[in-house]
Amino acid sequence: MTTENKKIKKGTIILIAAGVLLLGIAAGFYGYQQFRIYFKPNISGKENYLYIKTGSSIDDLYAEIKGKDLLKDVGSFSQAAAKMDLAQRLKPGRYKLSKGLTNRALINMIKAGNQEPVKLKFHNIRRKEDFSGYLAKNLEADSATFIRVLDSAALVEKYGFTTDNSYTMFIPNTYDMYWNTSPIEFFTRMQKEYDKFWNAERKQKAAALKLSPQQVTVLASIVDGEALYDKEMPIIAGLYLNRLDRGILLQADPTVIFANNDFTVKRVTNALLRVDSKYNTYKYAGLPPGPIMMPSINAIDAVLNHDKNNYIYMCAKEDFSGYHAFAETKAEHEINANKYRAALNKRNIFK
Repeated sequence: MTTENKKIKKGTIILIAAGVLLLGIAAGFYGYQQFRIYFKPNISGKENYLYIKTGSSIDDLYAEIKGKDLLKDVGSFSQAAAKMDLAQRLKPGRYKLSKGLTNRALINMIKAGNQEPVKLKFHNIRRKEDFSGYLAKNLEADSATFIRVLDSAALVEKYGFTTDNSYTMFIPNTYDMYWNTSPIEFFTRMQKEYDKFWNAERKQKAAALKLSPQQVTVLASIVDGEALYDKEMPIIAGLYLNRLDRGILLQADPTVIFANNDFTVKRVTNALLRVDSKYNTYKYAGLPPGPIMMPSINAIDAVLNHDKNNYIYMCAKEDFSGYHAFAETKAEHEINANKYRAALNKRNIFK
């Protein structure tokens, strides 16, 4: 081989080697770009969840991500989103931003709608307005929307309720529910839970008391309002059922407090008793039209399984233990009541 040929061969080898090197660099760069766009962890850790509102566009999603600084690299996410057609398959919801989550995994999660449910735990919430506020803090819709549903006569009557007693539908418990559950969907789910709770046995016990499930819940709300300790609930329930059976005014202080819409009251005075409200059981006979709070399951079952006693009167014990002194006669009750009034006066509690 001539010297000239050797030089040509050597040059060819160098060119091939350079070409291979360039191809390797290009392939490496392409591979890194693919890794960066799809497989590199990209969660900033600033927030635990990404919220995508119903009706959101891809631009709304980018605004949410940028506004809350949810990702380390928004550019790589937008590249992946474009190539994976996220804009066409964007699903609303509450998505968990786990450490190490990649763009590809997050986009697939959103496209599939694989959101993490919200745990709704409610118990003893006083008013519909308070309940709607609680729901609005945990679900997408605002409190006004939830209230409109609860106060929709056409809707609640469809399920056998009135706008006064629709609040009796909600059975205190813990429920898993998606963040973007609409008020109508929430209401429908609660109605199913209500039907499940009010099984044949509970309905039979309510019928034996000559009360509807809604009326049992209304009475249970009063029992729950009176009782600090669950073990007193069946006794208090029996007392109020005695009053109902005998046509005696319930005269339940918690209903007066509810009617006055002042929950700081510690002593029900004559001024408070004058309020003209169907919830004032010192003025109006029978049960109020709706519950004064969301009663616990224990309170509902206490009414259904009430203590069979002859009590007509009760008042708080003067030792402020939270327990009650019960009485069958007016004379016995006055002795108990005078002791409690004296204890209130001694502590300067006059309202």
